[in-house]
Amino acid sequence: MSGPKPVYAEAIVIKDNKIIFVGLKDSAIAKAGGNPKMIDLKGRALLPGFIDAHSHLMKYADALYQADLNPPPIGKVNSIADILTALQDLKKKHKLSDSSWLIGNGYDQDLLEEKRHPQAADLDSAFPNNPVLLLHTSGHMLVANSKAFELAAINEKTPDPEGGTILRIKRSKKPEGLVQETAMYAFSPFLYQEGTEEFELNKLYRAQEYYAAFGITTAAEHLLPGEKLSLLEKAIKNKTFFIDLTVLPSFTLAKEVVGTGKITFGNYRNHVKYAGLKMAIDGSPQGKTAFLTQPYLTPVPGCEKDCRGFPNLTQDQINELVLLCYSNKVQLYSHCNGDSAIDMMIKGHQYADSSLNDSTTDRRTVIIHSQIMRPDQLSTYLKYGLLPSFFTNHTYYWGDVHFQNLGKQRAFFLSPLRSALKMGIKATNHTDCNVTPADQMFLLWTAVNRITRSGFLLGKEERVSAYDALRAITSNAAYQYHEENIKGSLEPGKLADLVILSKNPLTENEYAIKNIEVLETIKEGKTIYRKKKN
Repeated sequence: MSGPKPVYAEAIVIKDNKIIFVGLKDSAIAKAGGNPKMIDLKGRALLPGFIDAHSHLMKYADALYQADLNPPPIGKVNSIADILTALQDLKKKHKLSDSSWLIGNGYDQDLLEEKRHPQAADLDSAFPNNPVLLLHTSGHMLVANSKAFELAAINEKTPDPEGGTILRIKRSKKPEGLVQETAMYAFSPFLYQEGTEEFELNKLYRAQEYYAAFGITTAAEHLLPGEKLSLLEKAIKNKTFFIDLTVLPSFTLAKEVVGTGKITFGNYRNHVKYAGLKMAIDGSPQGKTAFLTQPYLTPVPGCEKDCRGFPNLTQDQINELVLLCYSNKVQLYSHCNGDSAIDMMIKGHQYADSSLNDSTTDRRTVIIHSQIMRPDQLSTYLKYGLLPSFFTNHTYYWGDVHFQNLGKQRAFFLSPLRSALKMGIKATNHTDCNVTPADQMFLLWTAVNRITRSGFLLGKEERVSAYDALRAITSNAAYQYHEENIKGSLEPGKLADLVILSKNPLTENEYAIKNIEVLETIKEGKTIYRKKKN
C-alpha cells in the first residue's frame, strides 16, 4: 500500500513537558547535557500519544455504574434472559430499592438469541416496580418498561416526536418498549441523575484511567448534554482531568452556548477544551435509523416499505445550525452515518458558506462516522475541506450485519479510509467509546484488516497500511482539533504526549496488531499509566 513512509529515530529528549530533540542517540545525549535520566526502551516502540477523534468519555463514566449488556467479546449477554440477570445483579450489587431506576447499556438485538429487541413486557415480568431502561449499543435507541414509560409521561396518546419514533404494539397505540432517536429525550432527566460531587468526579477519574490504559492522551466527550455542563465545569475547577479532553456540547444547547459568551471555545482550561458543537443528523446503521438514499434490504422495526431511516433534523434546522457556528467561528462536528444525512450536511455547509461568502476560513468541519457514503461525496469533502472521522471498528462488530442490511456495494465501501487518504483528505478514525471499547490497537487492527466477526473480509480495497492507520489516530487527529502544532507526532516543540508499546505495529504481522500491549502512557512528560507486571 502506497503513502507516506514512517521515519524512525534512535532517541528523544524531553524537558519539562515538551520534546526538545528527536534524532541520533549521541546527539540526544549532547542535547540533554548535564546528567540526564536515560531510559532504554529495549526494543519496544515509542509513538506519539493516541488522539481520540470521537467518543463519549462522560457516557463511559456513567456506564461504570450501569449493567453491562454487551455481547461477547465485550460482555457476556447472549439473550434476553441474560439481560434480566444482569439487571438483577446490578440491583443487588448497589443495593437498589424496588423504586430505583435500573439502567443497562450495550445490548445488541442482532446478537441476542431471540434476534429481536427486548420489549416492555419482558422487563415488566421481572421488574414490575422498578423503572428500567436498556440503552442500545448504538446509543440511538433504548427500551423502556411500563414503569419507565409512566414516569416519562409516554402512553398511547403520546405522538411520535419529530425525528424520532415510539414503536407500538401491533393493532394498538400502546408503546411496545423500543423508542428511537429524539423520542429518547423524554428519558434524559432519568439518565443523567447525578450522585454527590465526589462520586461523580471519581467516575470521571476512573474513566480517564481506562482511556490512558489504551495509550490515549487526548480523549473526547462529543455530545455533552445540558445536564452534564455543570459537572464538567466542577471537574475543570477541581483539576480532575490528567489527560486532555475535547468537548462538544450538544446541538440542543446551540443557542445557549454559541455566540453567547457562556463558554469559550478553542482553549484548554485544566486539560479541558470546548472544541466545537456536535450536531446529530441521523442515527445508527445497525439500528437501521441511519438515513439512506436507498432502502435497507432487511425488515426495519416500525417501517413497512421504502425503509431508508430518517433524519433527526430538517434541512432548515441544519442550515440554521451550520450558519450559527460558521458565523461565530465555532468548529462544527456533525454525526452522519447514511449518505442522505451526508447530503443534508453538505447542503448545510453550502448554504452557510454562500451566506457568509467566507470560503477561505479554515473551518475543518468534521463529519463524524461518514460510514455509508458514496464515492462522489468524498470528492465533495475534498472540494470543501470537510473532514471525515471514520469508524472502522464497525467492520468487525457489525460488518456481517451491514452486508445483510446493505448489500455488497455499500458494505464494502463502509468507512472508506483508504480512498479518503489516497485523495489527500486528512481523515481520522475512532472507537466511539462506549459503543466499542477505547482499545486503539484493536481500532488499528480493524483499519488494517477489515475482518468481520465471522472472518469475512469486508472491502479489501479500503484496507490501509499500519502507518496510515496510525496517522488517523495521531497526526490527522491533531489536525482535526487544530492542534497539529503541539500534538500528533514526535517533533521538537510538541508536547511530550507519548505511548510505549510492547511491539512496533509497523513491523508486526498485520493480523497480530490487536495483541500489541500498551506498556506506558505519558502525558506532557509524566507517566499516567504503566502496565502492571504479572
